Amino acid sequence: MNDYIQSMKPRIVAMVLVTAAIGFLLGGPPDHGAWQKLLFCLLGMAAAAGGSAALNNYLERDVDARMDRTRGRALPAGRMEPVAILNFGVLATLGGVSLLVWKVNLLSGFIVLLTAFLYVLVYTPLKRVSWLNTSIGAIPGALPPVAGWAAATGRLDWGAWVLFAILFAWQHPHFYAIAWIYQRQYAAAGFKMLPVVEPDGERMFRHIIGFAILLLGVSVLPAFMGMAGRVYLAGALGLGLFMLIAGIRMARGRTHLESRQLLRASIIYLPCLLVLIALDAGW
Repeated sequence: MNDYIQSMKPRIVAMVLVTAAIGFLLGGPPDHGAWQKLLFCLLGMAAAAGGSAALNNYLERDVDARMDRTRGRALPAGRMEPVAILNFGVLATLGGVSLLVWKVNLLSGFIVLLTAFLYVLVYTPLKRVSWLNTSIGAIPGALPPVAGWAAATGRLDWGAWVLFAILFAWQHPHFYAIAWIYQRQYAAAGFKMLPVVEPDGERMFRHIIGFAILLLGVSVLPAFMGMAGRVYLAGALGLGLFMLIAGIRMARGRTHLESRQLLRASIIYLPCLLVLIALDAGW
């Protein structure tokens, strides 16, 4: 049971649920039965996200065996049969999407199905082909708040795409920091991460700073669109500068110490920003 749970990557599922809930709550004033709808939304997304993660484990079981950080997983360690994870992943993903279509609405189910497709069948194989996998993978990573918004409203407004842009920009410095720390392990596994393709990291460091600046810009948009107020605006500016400074320090130092500091900064940034926007929006 523990191996099944771990194959679903609980930390990633938790982030998916938090961002989806924020999208749902910001979508508009709750109507009758909104909290029940939110519950079904989160249950469906948890199943679909966990199933997609299990399918990712299935497809990457060979390369996971080549990296220290992943060789202890159930499939590369030989504790489970691949077909068991494959069946589990397919059933969980389709079950989650079906629950969303049945109990929430068709649009949210479609977005979650699209997210699973992009994550499992586009991003996962692309990691062995092109360094663009980080940017492509950031698309399904940024869709959960859009799905949450669609679940609440049945439509997609500009606010949903602002949340998408924030998550899309945030993922680049976050995952580039991880890629720099595990550069050698990714190379041994055959993953075409940007610091593997270009070991000097020059372009990666430019991307980190560029996306940190983009993040600072898009993160303040909710304050100008009526989604949040001045408290959020001040907090978003402070957190954005915090991320940008961490990115600049990593680009200058280029050590694992600065990389881990940027990684920690990104982990601090996202929940703080989400709490700010939720509180300032009146939730």
